[in-house]
Amino acid sequence: MAGVKGVTSLLVVVSFALLFGFYEPPLPASFLIGILLAALLIFLGGKIVRLLNAESKWEYLLANWYEIPMLMALALALVGAGHWAGRVDPVRVRHWAVALYLLADVAIKFFMMSVHLAAAGRSPTRTWIAGFLILIVTGAGLLMLPKATPGRSGLPPVDALFTATSATCVTGLTVRDTGQDFTLMGQVVILALIQLGGLGIVLFGAVLALLLGRALSVRESAAMQDLLSEGTLGRINTMVVFVFVTTAVLETIGAAALLPMWNNVPGRAPDAQHLWYYSIFHSVSAFCNAGFSLFQDNLVGYRGSAGVYLVICPLIILGGLGFGVLYDLGAVAGDRIVRACRRLSRGPGRVFQRAPQRMELQTKTVLWVTALLVAGGMVLLFAFERLTHPGPEGRDLHVLDALFQSIAARTAGFNTVDIAGLSDAGKLILILLMFIGGSPGGTAGGVKTVTIAVVVMAVIATLRRRDDVEFFRRSVRMIVVRRAVTVMILFATVLFGATLTLCVTEARSHFSLMQMFFEVASALGTVGLSTGITPSLTTAGRFVIILVMLTGRLGPLTLLAAITFNLKSARYSYPEEAVVVG
Repeated sequence: MAGVKGVTSLLVVVSFALLFGFYEPPLPASFLIGILLAALLIFLGGKIVRLLNAESKWEYLLANWYEIPMLMALALALVGAGHWAGRVDPVRVRHWAVALYLLADVAIKFFMMSVHLAAAGRSPTRTWIAGFLILIVTGAGLLMLPKATPGRSGLPPVDALFTATSATCVTGLTVRDTGQDFTLMGQVVILALIQLGGLGIVLFGAVLALLLGRALSVRESAAMQDLLSEGTLGRINTMVVFVFVTTAVLETIGAAALLPMWNNVPGRAPDAQHLWYYSIFHSVSAFCNAGFSLFQDNLVGYRGSAGVYLVICPLIILGGLGFGVLYDLGAVAGDRIVRACRRLSRGPGRVFQRAPQRMELQTKTVLWVTALLVAGGMVLLFAFERLTHPGPEGRDLHVLDALFQSIAARTAGFNTVDIAGLSDAGKLILILLMFIGGSPGGTAGGVKTVTIAVVVMAVIATLRRRDDVEFFRRSVRMIVVRRAVTVMILFATVLFGATLTLCVTEARSHFSLMQMFFEVASALGTVGLSTGITPSLTTAGRFVIILVMLTGRLGPLTLLAAITFNLKSARYSYPEEAVVVG
């Protein structure tokens, strides 16, 4: 039965793509519609059989309650299309209704199956990696459809794969202009890849399962605990829901707040639909730290707009903090509010039975390092641009531009200035920020803020002749220190190795070493800033960047752990002998 469902689901996706992704379907439309109708009958038959075989019909209906409104919507579209469709062909409306119902059914089953597979295996990270690869290949296939790009010719496979990888890995590097070289269909595909890539298929499947009323099993909760790096198994369901709710709320608020910004550029007067579309696209792109923009000059045209600094910047920072940090901040803030309300209602002498909830070490570290990097990056970028460009070019970079690029360079690839026009010193500062990246458990890339904090404090502990790595009056275990050093070395190895490879593939392109180094650092940090060489890369160079983007999003340590998962720990150790270092 599972095999029949799998083959039927594949036929549904392929038939939908052939029927609605081409101006003229390569196969007869009647044949493709027949496949969809047959798939509908198979799916409905399967649901009826499962209902009849269920021990408790009521419990089955409760567990699959979402299918009832879906079937009602389908029936309404099939029966009433001739009455409310207006000038639209009712037959085509019915075809769309059947196709969308089947796609929704297939998507729900796929996402929920990903959670089950993550729990069934011994390594959830392998399922997570497989989910990213499936998402990239599917996205590339959709972007190759003729209707995804203007004209009747589809996107070349390499360009489609590059764009799908960049969107799924929330990077933002592009070989095609998102606003001009893709139709609304192509842009929606990119936006969906950004959202799913930012959250991850397994996490999205867990969110979907909880929203549909199905509780996670112990094994599924353990798998989500591993993927979210969450310490407490008991609150994993709450954490999963928090991730979804936080993402939806912040992206909605961001979209609404961005609405007034799009009228600030002369010559651009979008209507209400475009205003909302621009707002939603850039809000999702900012929170997921993707850096994709619908404008050819990214956000340069909106330089100085309040929305860039008051909406885009906070969305980037919040998305890069990590969901664990946001959860802890919300818990601490909620505890403070509750205690203040009780104190006001019952007097200042109110005695509480428990101590105030304290901020976790992870949260403190992330907030301090983020603040230092944002402020330090802004000061260094502004100062070095003035020093290296003493003329009008140096004065062209304002403090707000330096602040924005300091924030965007660590996580998202938006830019309000021409990156190619920056000095080598300015580009080197951006490379350092891209290498560090955002924080663990979020949508950002890089070695992560906590990693750099642990390594720096390890150096300070060595200089102070301390045996333990300490900060905020807490000690960090040596296994965490070793992990941080390993991540740093692996990232540096990939960075320099990919740059050397790019030097070979682009030997005839006359790119400077700084340009190639910057491109690789941007791809590895999943940032998306570029000096403008991305569209001019050779096919081999594009494949190098594709692999680097995937490595940066998944993390080299995650890939290494997935590869070496079956290796057993050694149960012995060799005698110690002193060596000289430094």
